[in-house]
Amino acid sequence: MVILKRPLRLILVAFLACLPLISFANQEVDAEHGKEADTHEAVAESHHEGAHAEPTDDKSKNKAFIGHHVLDSHDFTLTQDNKTGEHWGFPLPVILWDEGLHIFSSAAFHHGEEVAESNGNYYVLNHHDGKIYKTDASGTIHEDEKTGFPTNVRPLDFSITKTVVSIIAAAILMFFVFTSLAKSYAKNGGIASGAGRFFEPLVVYIRDEIAIPNIGEKHYKRYMSYLLTIFFFVLFLNIFGLTPLGINATGNLSITFALALLTFLITNFTANKHYWGHIFWMPGVPKPMRIILAPIELLGVVIKPFSLMIRLYANIFAGHIVLMSIIALMFVFKNWIGSPLSFGLAFALSILEILVAFLQAYIFTMLSALYFGSAVQEHHHEEGHH
Repeated sequence: MVILKRPLRLILVAFLACLPLISFANQEVDAEHGKEADTHEAVAESHHEGAHAEPTDDKSKNKAFIGHHVLDSHDFTLTQDNKTGEHWGFPLPVILWDEGLHIFSSAAFHHGEEVAESNGNYYVLNHHDGKIYKTDASGTIHEDEKTGFPTNVRPLDFSITKTVVSIIAAAILMFFVFTSLAKSYAKNGGIASGAGRFFEPLVVYIRDEIAIPNIGEKHYKRYMSYLLTIFFFVLFLNIFGLTPLGINATGNLSITFALALLTFLITNFTANKHYWGHIFWMPGVPKPMRIILAPIELLGVVIKPFSLMIRLYANIFAGHIVLMSIIALMFVFKNWIGSPLSFGLAFALSILEILVAFLQAYIFTMLSALYFGSAVQEHHHEEGHH
């Protein structure tokens, strides 16, 4: 039987678009069979002083789940039975520095329900923010009366979380994909084969449509390795965020900050004298105005990477919130009219999120190339005499 390419592509897109629906549906599958057991309520009472009660209505539960979905986690929870409180997934290693190195499995927390002990120290996983705090044997977390934030000591956390796993997976995937692409070039006389046929057009596009036009023929090769790395790294992390694993790496401000910081450092450490001259002593501008404009131009040096950081973070984070909120409507309506409408809208938005995954990787790469181009551009202005 011969399968046409177009129907196959349609099936593949439909499958990818449904992946986010699976991740949410698994968490609520038992909600319709009766009242859910409050598995975390006892923990909230024993672990927190003045802690907020766990949500009991469907809307509050959906809101709490969406909040947990966009946060990082110390384990992968593939599905759970809300009636019995049983989870299915796998834990990740916890690595803490607190008067010495502490390494143990996150299974010791039992999804935040128990206190973990390591070398005589006790730690608890706060259910509300997903962070680890040092505590006593009873697992008490003290909260600030005004802010409501925990006041317990937080050890240095070097744990392998979901975000870290996704970063390692993206790095390994990139290594094998582009190593294979390079080998196929060597074997076939510069012609890609296998999976490289899909990635080669993207590589050529980044070179011909992003790097060369924005940086120039003379300098673009210096930045190609970084531009290719940042494009595919952001793209793969965005795609991972659409899987049922609930990974939200590029919707994490610390990750986008690190990526923007790399662009900032490369831009400023490779900039030529013309770049700095236009910041601190702009040619063609009256000297009194140069003194006023210099701090503004210097501020722009910091604002550029800041915009990179916020743009990627806000788009991916907002996309996850909107998509999960629409999926949650199916469990709020619980009827034959509202649920199909929510499913259809979530399906369409999931396809849009695939496009956003590519678009945000493109925008981050394009803006990085623009900043690199401005840093190495050779200006030929005749400074006026005033």
